[in-house]
Amino acid sequence: MSWLLDRLNSSIGKKIIMAVTGLSLMLFLVIHLINNLLLFAGPEIFNRNVEQLESIKPLIRIVEIILLAIFVLHIYNALKLYFENKKAKPLKYAIDASSQNSTFYSRYMTVTGIIILVFLILHLSTFWKSFNFDAHNLNVQFPFYTIVQDAFANPIITIFYFVVMIILGIHLNHAFQSAFQTFGLRHTKYTSLIEKFGTLIAIIMTVGFASIPVFFYIASLGGK
Repeated sequence: MSWLLDRLNSSIGKKIIMAVTGLSLMLFLVIHLINNLLLFAGPEIFNRNVEQLESIKPLIRIVEIILLAIFVLHIYNALKLYFENKKAKPLKYAIDASSQNSTFYSRYMTVTGIIILVFLILHLSTFWKSFNFDAHNLNVQFPFYTIVQDAFANPIITIFYFVVMIILGIHLNHAFQSAFQTFGLRHTKYTSLIEKFGTLIAIIMTVGFASIPVFFYIASLGGK
């Protein structure tokens, strides 16, 4: 057991944890996006989908706890690796390395990660809270759909979500490629394919999530 803990606490161990948790979170985002895109199918279908999820709430709560643990592991190891790298490299070397041996995406992974974390906290304190506690008190036909509709009628919220989704795409683009590198799967034969596939996923996630606030804000303008 101590050998395993030592391995997990090593630099490569932390990177493996980052890769596994990162890919797990990406899988969750894909599922989350598919559910959110049902908003375009109309209020009745979206509300029915949320109500079906409500019917298995105990299972959803277990999944949320697992997701929280994955998030915590991912963030904890990301910060540990960041500070260990900062401590291990002299300032001049770090500057040279960042400018010569890294991409724009890798240099700003910590920054984009922190922005996404702040966004997540705000997202949970608004939409998650509203869906779980406020929706049942709304005297409207489609409460879950209405919550989203009313939120994105606000231009500030819409712009904020739109910008963060672009930042999420930047983060995912490097994260996907970095995970495969950690697993030792980068090779001249298929590195280019992995990079293109990672970029494609990042674009799909960005466009998919960002289209929702834009759609509802434009729709709100038509209703005024």
